[in-house]
Amino acid sequence: MSNEEILDNNQEDKLEGAEPQQASGEEILEAVNETEGEALSADELMEKLDAAEKKAAENWDHLLRTKAEMDNIRRRTQKDLENAHKFALEKFIIELLSVRDSLEMGVSAASLEAATVESLREGSEMTLSMLAGVFEKFNVVELNPEGEKFNPEHHQAMSMQPSAEHEPNTVIAVMQKGYLLNDRLVRPAMVMVSKAAE
Repeated sequence: MSNEEILDNNQEDKLEGAEPQQASGEEILEAVNETEGEALSADELMEKLDAAEKKAAENWDHLLRTKAEMDNIRRRTQKDLENAHKFALEKFIIELLSVRDSLEMGVSAASLEAATVESLREGSEMTLSMLAGVFEKFNVVELNPEGEKFNPEHHQAMSMQPSAEHEPNTVIAVMQKGYLLNDRLVRPAMVMVSKAAE
């Protein structure tokens, strides 16, 4: 009786609720010999067993190495993610340093006796221009919606003013500009909105 036949009988017995047959060592050896087509000696079976154990040990070692490598990758990824969070603003800060330097030079220039309002204004305009360049580089968009329709997603109405000159729900004054970062609202524009004149 082959090993497959024994297994088939065991499955049939399980289905019928009968006790499964236990294959003896001799029956299994006979089944192995039948599938091999020739009789194998005990030494040859031991060699095959040793080879199978060696292959199993190699596979186990490979599994452990792969697991260790995956753990290392996970740790490196976690560290890279933490560093990305810590230093995400580094480029932005580097760009802002020149703006700060310009502001400090303006404050120093204002304390000189030869300083004029015109030179201070020019310095402030240059600094503001530098800051606008940094904002543009990092996709920070200014919201200055005067004359536009009121948009509750980007504007915060501080008050409403009756106006015959403007259509209702039009921004007639901006108290504080708003800003978008990559199309995401960072700060809404604080505005005064028109309403129909009485």
